[in-house]
Amino acid sequence: MNPQLFFAFVLVAAALACTPGVDWAYSITAGLRQRSFVPAVAGLCGGYVLHTVLLVAGLAALLTGLPGVLGWLTVAGAGYLLWLGISTLRSWRGASFAAADTIGKPSNQLRTFLQGMGTSGINPKGLLFYVALVPQFVSPDAALPVPVQSGLLGLTFVLLAGAVYTCVALLARRLLQSRPGAARAVTLASGIIMVLLGVVLLSEQVVPLIAGLTSRA
Repeated sequence: MNPQLFFAFVLVAAALACTPGVDWAYSITAGLRQRSFVPAVAGLCGGYVLHTVLLVAGLAALLTGLPGVLGWLTVAGAGYLLWLGISTLRSWRGASFAAADTIGKPSNQLRTFLQGMGTSGINPKGLLFYVALVPQFVSPDAALPVPVQSGLLGLTFVLLAGAVYTCVALLARRLLQSRPGAARAVTLASGIIMVLLGVVLLSEQVVPLIAGLTSRA
């Protein structure tokens, strides 16, 4: 693998991982409301591992190339974000940010992991990141085969994202858990961010569809 390309990819991937978004919102919520935020971060990373596997297998480019598939993925991702955001908004008002007795049970940890995996795994923008950006840092002349390079780059992003999300969750816990008012406000903001992103993703698909139907009428 070309060292210069790899270093450039690390810089770009780190910048993207440090950009606040729905992954940050989920990490903050987990840091404030879960006894252990590890399942949430592991779930987010698991979603990007799934994208890495699709990229190496060549399925990511195939899915984005099929007419309508990316649109349906976007709609599904938007629906999931809306559900997750509304669930956060419904629970924030009566939430207690101290460690509850029920938090940390295996069933809750598994649910937290699956929700995190769904948050990043069903995000079409994550799929586009792997399809549009990762191949630009693959060198055809390198000793390693292209699929291996793609996998290494994808896993590098997973590690960077995991480190960033861990820091975000840890800082949220240390800085906000002793401040219930601030923690409630941040949780509310996290829910709003998820809902807004879901609405934006959904509008990206619905508005062109309505415009097309109107133009035909």
